[in-house]
Amino acid sequence: MSASATLIASLGLGENFLAHYRPPPQNEAAEHELQPIAYADTLKPILATATTTTCWKKMSSAAAQDGISLHVISGFRSIEYQIDIIQRKLNAGQDMNQILEISALPGFSEHHTGRALDLGQTGTPPLTEEFEQTNAFNWLQSHAREFSFSMSYPRGNQHGIAFEPWHWLCSP
Repeated sequence: MSASATLIASLGLGENFLAHYRPPPQNEAAEHELQPIAYADTLKPILATATTTTCWKKMSSAAAQDGISLHVISGFRSIEYQIDIIQRKLNAGQDMNQILEISALPGFSEHHTGRALDLGQTGTPPLTEEFEQTNAFNWLQSHAREFSFSMSYPRGNQHGIAFEPWHWLCSP
């Protein structure tokens, strides 16, 4: 049994589940590819690839010049950490289908690559659709591509993931 199949089975999903799962598999960045891009409130580093960090610095600087204050909420997430996220949600009584509308299966999250960033704006609740109503989101819609970023999960996206206006992927 493959590692993916073992993981799927451990989460209580049927053996044919992956045949119908729409997000593509994602490779996990190696530890040596990652560097701090920001620091969480706990002073724990938020990690991303060097290229993502460079693109982010240019983009956040340009946004600041336009009076927009962006900040990184999260970046790299290991496969093990993704397992923990899903397990915590299951333990809290959430339904797997609800979980998978918001959280990708381990091995399928863009955060594994070190190129995905969850972004926010001060004064707006993090990781909520309210971010869509901010000046920061409007700025990203107009300028993110100039810095190699794109929003991965717009409304009605092909992957079946809920709308995430805060989730941006660096693809240089």
